Amino acid sequence: MKLLKVIVPFIILLTSGIHAARKPNIVFFFIDDLGWTDVGFMGSKYYETPHVDKLASEGTIFHSAYANAPNCAPSRACLMSGQYPPRHGVYTVGDPRRGNHNLRKIEPTENKTELGEEFVTIAEALGPNGYTCATMGKWHLGKDPTTQGFHVNIAGREWGSPSGGGYHSPYKYPNLVTPKKGEYLTDRLGEEACKFIDSNKEKPFFLYLTHYTVHTPIQAKDELTKKYKAKPTHGGHKNAKYAAMIESMDDSIGAVLAKLKELELDDNTMVIFFSDNGGHGGVTSNAPLRGSKGMLYEGGIREPLVIKWPGVTKAGTTCHEPVIGIDLYPTFLEVTGSPAPKDYTLDGRSLVPLLKDATANLGRDAIFWHFPCYLQGYTERHGAFRTTPGGAVRAGDWKLIEYFEDDTLELYNLSNDIGEKKDLAKAEPKKTRELHKLMTDWRRKVQAPAPT
Repeated sequence: MKLLKVIVPFIILLTSGIHAARKPNIVFFFIDDLGWTDVGFMGSKYYETPHVDKLASEGTIFHSAYANAPNCAPSRACLMSGQYPPRHGVYTVGDPRRGNHNLRKIEPTENKTELGEEFVTIAEALGPNGYTCATMGKWHLGKDPTTQGFHVNIAGREWGSPSGGGYHSPYKYPNLVTPKKGEYLTDRLGEEACKFIDSNKEKPFFLYLTHYTVHTPIQAKDELTKKYKAKPTHGGHKNAKYAAMIESMDDSIGAVLAKLKELELDDNTMVIFFSDNGGHGGVTSNAPLRGSKGMLYEGGIREPLVIKWPGVTKAGTTCHEPVIGIDLYPTFLEVTGSPAPKDYTLDGRSLVPLLKDATANLGRDAIFWHFPCYLQGYTERHGAFRTTPGGAVRAGDWKLIEYFEDDTLELYNLSNDIGEKKDLAKAEPKKTRELHKLMTDWRRKVQAPAPT
């Protein structure tokens, strides 16, 4: 009997230790400004991404995946907080009054440039469950991500693009100082990620590798640029430096995936590949999608997304259910068995049902965008503005865009018009009213401020 009293607690302790060791790691590759077709598995014949393509072949590709905003800061604030922009107030990058002030017809909504401390980040939710959380690269939500749950920060500040010398050293970032010339930032961030994995292989971790690339400035390694200058272009993909930046991104991801395999962690690690907004229209083409970064058309918000969760996702599957950045927060909670923050609103839905069955649905009516700001045009075809203040909703195959300057409504059926070429607002007045009501009801629910 005495022996039993000793053995039973020991078995309980042992099995609980095994259970804790089995918590899945999460590696999240978040790329800046990467367009929907800027990778091989989404159709590019010019850019080369063999490591990401292999990842896609082993996991689930989300064909209708969206960023929460058409530019980076609000997209990242939504991702980290799990909430739509009206709740946290980060609507755009910097000044919402960008562009020629003489041509603005309304006053945009005031913008916050940092994610407030009152919002519970993904790291703050996972940390108490035993996860070591690291962010490497672009943060863009304040001066120091370690004040918001991350235990490790490499190169993250409030900056939205590489500072100092850009992608080439010498540069000076938090916990990443390289005084000598010759180092390439994308390579270094991959190396730092591998070091982090090596140091934390015995315990669960959340690695947020949030590359600055492929954001401007367009700077690449010379030898890779030469390679793409000698290669035939394809469609709108023709910028050799941009192509070289993408290959460096892919090499960095390949190094991290190789480290997971080397340490035999790959079977217990969920891997996510995603982008924060559409491709830069002056650098790449988002065709067949309309528009580019800074627009509520598909080219500004639809992104490449791959999720691989060994033992759950089936290799080579494609999911067509519309999903959005805020869905990742509740997904990570469910995958790691972490409790949701108490008395805290999460606007997204866990993607676990879709990871188990790519043909499932999440049972929600719609997903929404609220962008009450101006963005100046950067090509002749844009004119004065890439976008004026507006909002959008996608419900099923239907998408409605509203522009607040003159209450213009545009309606598209994405099932047969992914390029948003045919505005059906007048031809389908009932559907237009239905989606507009969905959007206005949602704006009231989240108390979204409207420009005046």
